[in-house]
Amino acid sequence: GMCDILAPLLVILDDETLAYSCFKKLMVRMNMNFLHSTLMDDHFANMRSLIQILDSELFEHMQSNSDYSHFYFSYRWFLLDFKRELEYDDVFRVWEGIWSAYHCTSNHFTHFIALALVEHYRDIILDNNMDFTDIIKFFNEMAEKHDGRKILNSARQLVHRLQILIDS
Repeated sequence: GMCDILAPLLVILDDETLAYSCFKKLMVRMNMNFLHSTLMDDHFANMRSLIQILDSELFEHMQSNSDYSHFYFSYRWFLLDFKRELEYDDVFRVWEGIWSAYHCTSNHFTHFIALALVEHYRDIILDNNMDFTDIIKFFNEMAEKHDGRKILNSARQLVHRLQILIDS
């Protein structure tokens, strides 16, 4: 998975030394995703909480259909900061959103991007009564077909919705 992170840096920076330096810094932030730790479990728990709060209907569906509310289908998303989910140009757009949010507001913006991916297809998931196997297959087939701009806008809207709930 680390080559998925390094390759775009090499392309955009066009300098191996600079790309390696940036890669090392990025790995400091992401290394817990690769180690045997509880960070992935934390990602899944955060996703479970967010969807339960922001879309209870979809959450209930996930629980009742072979209970995939554990969010294991999103493992690759968190491991690689959505690199395999988006078209190449959108990868940079989403990474910039994640990295700037990490330094400006919260290191949890990745959860809202993941939730935006699920929410973007919620009607398809519900209408087709998808179970765990279906959702894994669906998102694997959708790799590199998501609209990064729409997903980012949706993630920002989800942050705003949560903030409104917290404030009220």
